[in-house]
Amino acid sequence: MAAHGSELLRISLGLVFLWFGALKVVDRSPVADLVALTLSWFPADVIVPLVGAVEVIVGLGLLFRVALRLTLLLFWGELLGTFLVLFLRPELAFQQGNPLLLTTAGEFVIKNLVLIAAGLVVASTVKR
Repeated sequence: MAAHGSELLRISLGLVFLWFGALKVVDRSPVADLVALTLSWFPADVIVPLVGAVEVIVGLGLLFRVALRLTLLLFWGELLGTFLVLFLRPELAFQQGNPLLLTTAGEFVIKNLVLIAAGLVVASTVKR
């Protein structure tokens, strides 16, 4: 596990980002409305594919170990951006405004804490 765990983690994160991003780019993502509602000051037909394109870039960077420092910076920026829904559109994330009662969208966002930690593990393997 120690020999290959972080590499498998990097590859799986890359696949997830590539897949989720591609769904946004081709307008088939189940979270497109969430992205559009959260970033409502941008036109939905621009912001959703743009977010998707960044995710595709991150996915490819992780899969092929391209510019991993920059890739991970984009990775964390993308994931931290998902937390905007908690502050900008809390009615989408919490049941009756209770921060302990998450909606499906709220769970989708909070699980990103695990992905952020996974990115830290991958970052620990980047050579100086």
